[in-house]
This record gives sequence, C-alpha cells and structure tokens, in this order.
Amino acid sequence: VTNWRERGVRRMSKNDESVEAENAESIIKKIEDKSEKIDTLIKQFRQAEALKIALEGSDSFIKDDRCKTANWIVVRRALMAIKDVDGLFFSFDAQYYDILMKYLYKGLSTGDRSTCEQCLKIHEKLTQRAGLGCILRCIADKTNTV
Repeated sequence: VTNWRERGVRRMSKNDESVEAENAESIIKKIEDKSEKIDTLIKQFRQAEALKIALEGSDSFIKDDRCKTANWIVVRRALMAIKDVDGLFFSFDAQYYDILMKYLYKGLSTGDRSTCEQCLKIHEKLTQRAGLGCILRCIADKTNTV
C-alpha cells in the first residue's frame, strides 16, 4: 500500500513529463490568448473574473522559464487590476486559493513596491478566507512552482 504523498508525487511526475513534452511556443501562445481575454475583462471592470482566468491553466509544474515568466506577467496584470480586495472573494472559488497564494508569494519576491503592496492586501484577505492551511500548503509544496 502506497501512501497518498507517493501517489501525488507519481501523478505529478506523469504530468510533468507530458507538459515538458509539449512545445513551449504553444504554451506561450495559449498564455497570449489568455492575456487578451484578461485585458478585455479588466476593461469591463470584471477584475475577479480576469483573475480567475489568469489562474486557470496556470500549470505550476511547467519547467520552462519563458512560460513561467509569461504566465506571471498575465497573473500580475490581473492582480494589479483588483480594486475591491474585500469584495474579491465573494465571487472567488476555493479551488483557486492555493495557486493564488503561490502567485502572491511570487509577487512579494519581486521587491516591486506597488506589486508587494497589492499582494500583501490580497494575502491578508485570502488568509482570512482560506485559513493558515493555505499558507502551509503553499510553502510545503516544492513540486509545483510558479
């Protein structure tokens, strides 16, 4: 009998191989398409929906740095567009909490003042909503990086 951690590692390894086999250029094209959708939603003042789309398909197990950077740019744009941090989580599904937390820490690591301020505001509300377990899962997960 294997424990759940070993199964999770095996599952991620299989996903890892399939993503690495996929062409990085096609992944970047998907990210560009997603970026256009996000820009449209931001212009329509639908920031929470834009953030959801930015986080969807954020394959945190992609190893290609160009893809990670392109995806971070899109997620950052959606994060920075959020004006009503308090209201963000009323229409936000719990399935996005952990990946959002990873991107918040990535934003904090940039050292950019405006990015850090926005990430801290969202981090505070996300922690209130999702609990400390969200932080622990984010920090403990060394396999899936953004």
